[in-house]
Amino acid sequence: MPLQNRVTPFGEIVAAAWRGGAMGNRGRLHGKDRTLGRARWAGKAWITCLLDFKGRQRTVMAPGSYTELFFSDEAVALAAGHRPCAECRRSDYTAFRAAFARAFPEAGPTPRAREMDERLHAARRDTTADRRLRAGAVPAGVFATPDERRALLRWHGAWWEWSDGTYRPAECDPDALLRPLTPAPLIAVLEAGYLIGIQPEI
Repeated sequence: MPLQNRVTPFGEIVAAAWRGGAMGNRGRLHGKDRTLGRARWAGKAWITCLLDFKGRQRTVMAPGSYTELFFSDEAVALAAGHRPCAECRRSDYTAFRAAFARAFPEAGPTPRAREMDERLHAARRDTTADRRLRAGAVPAGVFATPDERRALLRWHGAWWEWSDGTYRPAECDPDALLRPLTPAPLIAVLEAGYLIGIQPEI
């Protein structure tokens, strides 16, 4: 049986067989039996890592270790609220930090990881937000939903529907109002010029 460690654009952690293109970490969420408890995070630093880095080998969901989560690509990871890792994805992290500084000038020219994580975590926990975006104004790399069932990605001027780790072309009225799945601060970072490093396979 697949482990419950695949993440959807809705932020749900599911058991699925599709292989991820990126790994995530938000702390230890599993027990000795390699199943998840109630917690869906253990700390505010939610990061996205490379699958392979310096030949390191890990046992997935090892006792006492963090829970390895998997995304099909970085667009899904951003929708789930994760930022690039500062170690294995240093160049992407540097680009992300620069875009974050442009999006949030009050954070200064080189915001610290802790400051970025605080803002991202506050947005992830905000259950009162009820934003809507006009489909024609959704930036590239952002996920949105028209009906709480379909996760649509805006990419290269077109819409793509995500399903089980893959994409298929989708239609969307430019004037339709969609609920963004990507948290607002991460939309701002994308609008400020951050280019997704681990790209969707479309």
